[in-house]
Parts: sequence; C-alpha cells; structure tokens
Amino acid sequence: MKSRAGLILAVGAYAWWGGLPLYLSRLTPTGAVEVIAHRIVWSLVVCLGVVVATHRWRELRNVLSSLRLVGTLAISGALLTANWLVFVYSIESGQLVDGALGYFINPLVTVALAVMFMHERLRVAQWVAIGVAASAVIVISVAYGRFPWIAVALSLTWGLYGYIEKRVGRGVSAVTALSVETLLMAPLALGLMGLFASAGRQTFVGLGAAHTWLMVGVGGVTVVPLLLFNGAARRLPLSILGLTQYLCPVMQFLVAVAVLHEPMAPARWAGFAIVWVALAILSWDGLRAARANPRPAPIAPTPRPRRSAGRQR
Repeated sequence: MKSRAGLILAVGAYAWWGGLPLYLSRLTPTGAVEVIAHRIVWSLVVCLGVVVATHRWRELRNVLSSLRLVGTLAISGALLTANWLVFVYSIESGQLVDGALGYFINPLVTVALAVMFMHERLRVAQWVAIGVAASAVIVISVAYGRFPWIAVALSLTWGLYGYIEKRVGRGVSAVTALSVETLLMAPLALGLMGLFASAGRQTFVGLGAAHTWLMVGVGGVTVVPLLLFNGAARRLPLSILGLTQYLCPVMQFLVAVAVLHEPMAPARWAGFAIVWVALAILSWDGLRAARANPRPAPIAPTPRPRRSAGRQR
C-alpha cells in the first residue's frame, strides 16, 4: 500500500512537471525574465504558507541561522533560477524540444558530475551510456549547425543543483529549502519587477484578470509538484523513483511536438534516438545493480534531490 501510494505521488509529480509547459505557454506575451521574477515571488508566498500550515517555523529559523546552509542554498537558488529562466525561454522561443532533450540528458550529466565532484567509480555500462549521450549532442550540433545550448544548460544547471542540494542534507525539508532559496532570490525578483513597472513594460496588470491570476498561479504550480514528489521520495526506492522521472521529459517532448507543433527534422529524431539508447543502457544497469545489492543504487537524479538525488522547474 505504501509503495502504491508512493508510485501515485511520483507519477502525479512528474506528470505535473511534464505538463507545465502548457501552463507557462499561456503566459504570453510576458517575457521569460518577468515570468521568473513572479515565479520566485509567488513561490515564496506559497512556501511560507506551507511552512505556517505544517508548523515548520523552527526548521526555517534554524536554517536561516546557519551561515553555511544559507550560503549553500544561495548557490542552489541561483542555479534553480537559471534553470527556470532557460526552461521558460525554451517555451517562449519555440524550442521546448531542446528543453525536453535537456531533461533526458540530465541523468547522464548527473552521473558525470558524480565522477567529477564525488569521485565515484562508474561501471562500464555507465561509461558507455555517457559516451552514447555525448555522441547524440555531436549529431544534433552537426546536423543543425549550432550547439544545443538550451539542452546542455538545463541539464548542467539541474545536475549542479542536485549536487548542491545533496550537500544540504536530509535534515532540511524540501519546502523549507525552497522557502530559503526563493527568499534569497526575492530581492532580485522584486527589483526586476520594479524595473519592468518603471519602464512601463510590466504585464502583470493590464492584460485582464485571467492573465494576472495565471501569473499569481505560477507559485502554486511550482510548489504543488514538489510536495507530491516529497511524499513519493519517502515511500519509493530510488530504483523505482529514478525510472518514473522519465515521464516528465517524455510529456514535455509530446507537448512540444503534438501540441505546440515544433518541427522535428530527421537529424533531430536521430539525436533523440541515440539519447534514448543511452538512457536504456543506464536504466538497465541501474536495475541490475539494484537487484544485486539490497541497498538500491540510484539510476539517476530526481527533480528534487533533497531526499534522493536530483525538481524542475
């Protein structure tokens, strides 16, 4: 029963993240920078509401009193903000396919970061998966004549974010950590909102009540899947949680191609196919390791690594 509930929560979280581009695409003509400014502010409001409702004030106070934690969360907050900005830009500019590619690549990037920063030793299959994924980036770059910077930026910022979050430790809840991250980014967000308003370029008001409420709602659509994921992470082994994460980029890919009608040239299909082969190798290796070891080995990071390894957006 516990695993079933965890699976439902995990699918709910990743499906929510996967369908998020449908919501964010409705914020046009608001630009990515203004959207992110509002996302930070309204996410902070929602997070503080959850902190009050769950009586986590003491935990929040303890985190804010630690210079080490505040410094670490300032870095993770900056990475998260950058990730959000690139992701929203990918939707705004009609390049969500590249955004989905970034989240497909992310598990492989996280494995590479584990070698670089945590000095982990990889199994042969993991090295093969990383090499195959790298070849996919080369194929797409050559075919399109440009480097897929959106995909690489998303995977790197999310992978580094996961690494930093892992250093925060399990003693800090996801909501508390996001509260501190958005609190630290709030002055920048409020400053940007002020600049847009003084320049007469703000879109928060003036485009109708529906648009205003959609802008306010970015806080809720950011925090709710985090809470779902948090519940799933407590109930599921990492081997299962790692597999369910692929639902998110699959849905984003389908939204980009089937709903937003982004083009998919044969060379781009070839690049995605190579990435999917790499992920199949990584998943197979992770499941094999999990069966051989009673302590499950993570297949890949999850979007909110606080209790496991790697949140979108």
